Amino acid sequence: MDCTITTPESLIFEGTVRSVVVPAVDGELGLLPRHAPLISTLGHGELRVSEDSGGEHRYFVDGGFVQVLRDRVTVLAVDAVSVEELDVTRERQKLAETEASKPAAGAGIDERDAHGRAVAAARTRLRLAEG
Repeated sequence: MDCTITTPESLIFEGTVRSVVVPAVDGELGLLPRHAPLISTLGHGELRVSEDSGGEHRYFVDGGFVQVLRDRVTVLAVDAVSVEELDVTRERQKLAETEASKPAAGAGIDERDAHGRAVAAARTRLRLAEG
């Protein structure tokens, strides 16, 4: 099946693949050839692409959508970066900064929830960077 992964800024991946695993908001979703048509919201986590040639690509994605239609997987991610590009030291620093930027006392539920999601995403980036 064909696969395209893109962000608003750039095309991340395009090619023929054997399988794709995406981090949907409610858990991982595995996609194989002849999958039923589908549209789903992405959460944050690892997106894995296995190529027909045997190669594998791993990306951290944070938000967006995935569509499966006629043996074509299209991932429209808010943010996507190759796991190989993640630096452990930089990700530890980002996590520390994110954890330290707690919402002010009396902040609303939306602000606290957004902070919790940001911390969880930063932890996932660090976990992927550490291998």
